Amino acid sequence: MSTHRRDFIKGIGATALGISLFPTNYVYASILNQKGISGLARTSPESQGVSSSSILNFIKATRSSGIDWHSFMLLRHGKVIAEGWWQPFAAEYKHTLYSLSKSFTSTAIGLLVKEGKLSVEDSVLSLFPDEAPASPDENLKQMKVKHLLTMNTGHGEDTMPKLREQEKQQTWTKTFLSQPVAFQPGTHFLYNTGATYMLGAIVHKKTGQTLTQYLEPRLFQLLGIKNYDWEVSPQGLNTAGYGLRVKTEDIALLGQLYLQKGKWNGKEILSESWVDDATKAQTTSQAGDGDWSQGYGYQFWRCKPGFYRGDGAFGQYCFVMPQYDAVLVVTSESWDMQKSMNVVYEHLLPGIKDGKLNEDSTTLSELKKELAGLKLSVPVGNVQSPSAAKWNKKVIQLEKNEYGATQLQFDFTKDACSITIKTASGPHTIKFGWQNWFVNKDSVPYIFSVAGRNPVPSKIAGTATWINDTTLQLNLRFVEAIHGDKLTCVFDGGNVSVALLNSVAENAKNTPEKRTGLTGKIS
Repeated sequence: MSTHRRDFIKGIGATALGISLFPTNYVYASILNQKGISGLARTSPESQGVSSSSILNFIKATRSSGIDWHSFMLLRHGKVIAEGWWQPFAAEYKHTLYSLSKSFTSTAIGLLVKEGKLSVEDSVLSLFPDEAPASPDENLKQMKVKHLLTMNTGHGEDTMPKLREQEKQQTWTKTFLSQPVAFQPGTHFLYNTGATYMLGAIVHKKTGQTLTQYLEPRLFQLLGIKNYDWEVSPQGLNTAGYGLRVKTEDIALLGQLYLQKGKWNGKEILSESWVDDATKAQTTSQAGDGDWSQGYGYQFWRCKPGFYRGDGAFGQYCFVMPQYDAVLVVTSESWDMQKSMNVVYEHLLPGIKDGKLNEDSTTLSELKKELAGLKLSVPVGNVQSPSAAKWNKKVIQLEKNEYGATQLQFDFTKDACSITIKTASGPHTIKFGWQNWFVNKDSVPYIFSVAGRNPVPSKIAGTATWINDTTLQLNLRFVEAIHGDKLTCVFDGGNVSVALLNSVAENAKNTPEKRTGLTGKIS
């Protein structure tokens, strides 16, 4: 039986692959001494005791890491000293958090405790008398709220897959309570996303509100977090352990709240004792597993350098570093999360010093230039093909497929390539820049979303290139989520085939592409 955080990552596969469209040619430029989306002040790194050269080294290390970085934001003494978004990602786009959502859920429990509506010593069974098994075993009877928080419920495997498998038969909470509890609660650490769902369900039991309803006036409004969304279960409760989407700066706001021991603008939002308990090692965790072996708190992980983090699959991080009075946020699509953290530790931390540093105008200028040019790489072949004219604007009749797509049409111009897929609901058009990112306009579900997943709407960024005269590669990034897709279109006489390959299947182990491609011919 595995207890590993990384097995959760394998299990989720490509959850966020359903998504879509917005035309923006976004170039990030660092603007010092101004305010961002939430009002956090901006200033130079040296004014807050951080060397621009260390941040520059970090940027250069991200380039050679082989990891797709989407954004980062570094705060020191409550001010943003460096930030960047790799095109086509942008500051104004929300981003899927995966399990970094858990830290927001933990915060809701902390608020309940502060309000006197809950204790971490409360029995889980006592909170759900109507959904408890007829004859609960002794281990289930001993399970407390703190065991949900610390992933010490006693289960032998993550309960979330069972919650999903049985959702047509019974509620997620009832399924959770019906699972065997193999170990005495408090004695066996196991990363268990179903346990976090139960925390959200407890918020609903105690308040009659979902997590988003409860957190809106108590956290989101106070910090200035807007335009977020959070996936829900079949019962309409937020999924709690995953599914929240907020902007990069919003994650930084949560980190800064914890760095300030729960205080915001002179007001105590969370108690200091809760922050201390939530972020210290409440339990041992995954022995021998790098930064996952440093201990676990209340939905926060401890880190090797002695600070803590909220942590989401594929490299979504909120590092809170009290010894440096700093917060670092990273969003990415990483296939080696430990490597992502090592890049941070090795290149950013050495540049954080006590007191102000002398301004280094030359290095700061170079850093600004690097930040302005951040961009995900794009496949490069050719922007023209002799085959293009034959297929341009022709209607292609598709064979029956799982997506309900009946027709396909390509539109090749000098500046861009578009595809239009016709289904019973109408035409769906996606535009691609030639070897350059083009961000489509609207957020809609992606027509080729991965089966069995819960697609979330997103804008689609697309880039196109001809691999050879008869093979067109279309690359997509879901810029309000994480992942991407690749459509390889092969033209053969009057026939066309389209192979699909999502970024998780392309890069992660044990997650093969399960979708079938398209075939058709000119009508």
